[in-house]
Amino acid sequence: MVKILLGRNDVNPDKPDKNGQTPLNWAASKGHEGVMKILLGRNDVNPDKPDIIGRTPLHWAANNGHEGVSKMLLGRDDANPDNPDNNGGTPLLLAANNGHEGVVKILLGRDDVSPDNPDNKGGTPLLLAAYKGHEGVVKILLERDDVNPNKLGKHGETPLHRAAYNGHEGVVKILLGRSDVNPDEPDGNARTPLSSAACNGHEGVVRILLGRDDVNPTKLDKYGQTPLRRAADKGHKGVVALLQPFESATPSLSLINDFGL
Repeated sequence: MVKILLGRNDVNPDKPDKNGQTPLNWAASKGHEGVMKILLGRNDVNPDKPDIIGRTPLHWAANNGHEGVSKMLLGRDDANPDNPDNNGGTPLLLAANNGHEGVVKILLGRDDVSPDNPDNKGGTPLLLAAYKGHEGVVKILLERDDVNPNKLGKHGETPLHRAAYNGHEGVVKILLGRSDVNPDEPDGNARTPLSSAACNGHEGVVRILLGRDDVNPTKLDKYGQTPLRRAADKGHKGVVALLQPFESATPSLSLINDFGL
């Protein structure tokens, strides 16, 4: 069908729709390699044309994990492998955010792809992968010397903060396995990874962090709250039980009433 349409003189092979997406953009997004080959064989098709949000065919291929299409586009000199979209997201960042390990490896094999560039909100490929719990992508990125495992996001949070916040135990263990990751690093609100995990009731992550000698279980955030206080405020009884033995002071009346401590 594509060949038939392209055989007409009144068909523009690079005409965008209302969202700025061209036929090539759509084919890349869906992973249609055969259609991609046909379109890329034409001189009147721009392989790097962005849509209204600044995403090129490579952005969409990477975002959706289409390795074959990504290789096809990266084989061209006229497709920028590190071009940011309107939100500052590169193809690598989109692939990492969605856990597409194959595409991440392909992109990191290029010398012209920056593995640690943040988007407009401060999210790096590692930060986003840690936040989503993509263990494979986290491991791939941490194998590189040019990826900072402690690079801060917009609110002063590290990849460990993000993983702890969402309860991703596997990613937390991976990051804590590194000697250059501070397990007790405070974010912009002076909250530690333990505080973030406690606040959201992630008992597994709390246990992992409490097993460390370099984690202070009673560290105060900027609002004067300990991890125990934050867990109690949210009603996380299991986390309260884990943290209570570390509190040197007598439990507050509200804790006693709420949890029978």
